[in-house]
Amino acid sequence: LFNSFFSCQCCFTSLQGNESSAFFTFNAVHIKVQPSAKVKNGAPMSVICRADISKSTNFNLQHNITIFKDGKLVFMSVSGKGDARYEVPMARSSHTGDYQCAVEADGKIRYSDSLHVWVTGMTKPILIAEKKEVFEGEVVKLRCELPEEVPPLHFIFRKIKMNSTPKEKLKYELQRNFSVIEFPVDEGDNILQFDCLGRRSVKFEFETSEPSNRTLITVKEPFIKPTLRIKPSSNITEGKEIQFECSTVVAKMRDIEIILLRNKTILSSVRDQTTLKYSTVATLEDSGEYLCKVEEGKASKTTTRNVVVAELFPKPILVASMNNLDENKELTLSCSIKDFQNASFSILRKNSNGDVLLRSSRNLTMRATVNDTGSYICKAEVSKIVKESKPVTIRVYGELIQMLEPSAVIYALLSMSLPCSDHPCFYSVNEQACHIAPVSMPSISVFSGLPEVVLGKPVKLTCCLTMGTPPITFTFYKGNKARKEIVTNNTFVWQKKEMSRQDTGSYYCIASNRANVSVKSHPITINGKLNFVIGCVLCHHGRQGFSSEACSATKKHLLGIFGAGPDLESAEVEYTEVEVSTLDPHRGK
Repeated sequence: LFNSFFSCQCCFTSLQGNESSAFFTFNAVHIKVQPSAKVKNGAPMSVICRADISKSTNFNLQHNITIFKDGKLVFMSVSGKGDARYEVPMARSSHTGDYQCAVEADGKIRYSDSLHVWVTGMTKPILIAEKKEVFEGEVVKLRCELPEEVPPLHFIFRKIKMNSTPKEKLKYELQRNFSVIEFPVDEGDNILQFDCLGRRSVKFEFETSEPSNRTLITVKEPFIKPTLRIKPSSNITEGKEIQFECSTVVAKMRDIEIILLRNKTILSSVRDQTTLKYSTVATLEDSGEYLCKVEEGKASKTTTRNVVVAELFPKPILVASMNNLDENKELTLSCSIKDFQNASFSILRKNSNGDVLLRSSRNLTMRATVNDTGSYICKAEVSKIVKESKPVTIRVYGELIQMLEPSAVIYALLSMSLPCSDHPCFYSVNEQACHIAPVSMPSISVFSGLPEVVLGKPVKLTCCLTMGTPPITFTFYKGNKARKEIVTNNTFVWQKKEMSRQDTGSYYCIASNRANVSVKSHPITINGKLNFVIGCVLCHHGRQGFSSEACSATKKHLLGIFGAGPDLESAEVEYTEVEVSTLDPHRGK
């Protein structure tokens, strides 16, 4: 609108009509606010626009006076006087803004400076609640309005409980002077009060309204806090039965759930019932915090109690007459409980597919064989409580190898000289025999350390052990086909002078000795690669040069030797120029 007016030039001009000798000019146009530019909300306010005009003679002059707020027309007056008043009976925050006025007379126009007016304070918000009564787990829907205020506005909603700090929620409204929000009703909420406040930004400052009316909300319980009963007591000895009963009273049966937890693990649950019952034989693991939880929708109530289970008897202890023994020697395993006798015992052998029961007794005596090597445990049961001992490892060695020269050797060692490590055979004082140690898993590797071998070059694979009494029988496989078998006291080595494409693939080895145990290594994959340069030099009629056709022929010849394949087909050909004398033509062939 400002752009539609033209700027006033301070010069004289003649009036139209008969008053050709009458002149006037604008000296200035002033704007002011009464009582001041800072007005309290609700107080009266006047915006006054006045023109200062100089005349050549005393004649009547009509004035068109307009007042603008933030660039928008809010007041207009036509008068013979040079001033006008824009009256606001009750100033509101919406009247805050930048004011300016313009005076137009006989085609001339002049503007005042801009004046910022701030109406301090905001109207009191009005808060309305959707319902006056709610259940726990439901929500309270609230509407807060700031009448006569102009957006954008900030709204602050407050949930007020007795003896607690109010909970606040903030919401920003860009285009309306009201806002709607929801508050959840939590467990323990009984009588709630809500109110709200408004806030606006004025010249980079925030102004906040007084609180709204307070709205009272009554909260009803959908069910009471649950009761958790424990029988016979929360302090109990393992082996005895312990019973839990969790109950509540509901206002209305609708999707009620009761859940019993121990240390956050759900033990039992029911739906649409008011009582949950759970029982078990107490063990030490049953000690801990028990929680009875009742839920319906978003409502939830809990009760907790601690249970302490005393130990009935300690874990059993398994003892072996010896942990390392020869085959056919007598082995005795004994299971016992300190200061406790009345228990049912059983001795078992550990197995990956499930423990194997050997005898339901506290003692087990047997003649040991190599196959008895392994891990053993015992179990004890009292009043349906079963406890397990720590495992005991037994090693049984096979047949004896008689020494060629009997001599009293103290801790003599027989060296295997394997590359993996030294593997001794152990002797006792004045014994003439060596206990056979079963072989461990063999390890297979390429002698160069890399799984890639250059075709046409030598290849060497080694197979070695970390444990085992010689002589060792090694069997070497490529795929599922045995390549070689050898009996040695040393590391087994398979080698080939020239590696071909047919020699690539997966290899493994199997090792065994007189302990009658065969162990297979992990497989290893050998890949072949090419690494050669084809050079061709030709000389014809005294001219040296290259012939790519001849080199291709040479490459085809190599394909016949190594066998066609993607590696060879993609091998690079290097051409080398060599000067050849014409006196010796045979060198070019």
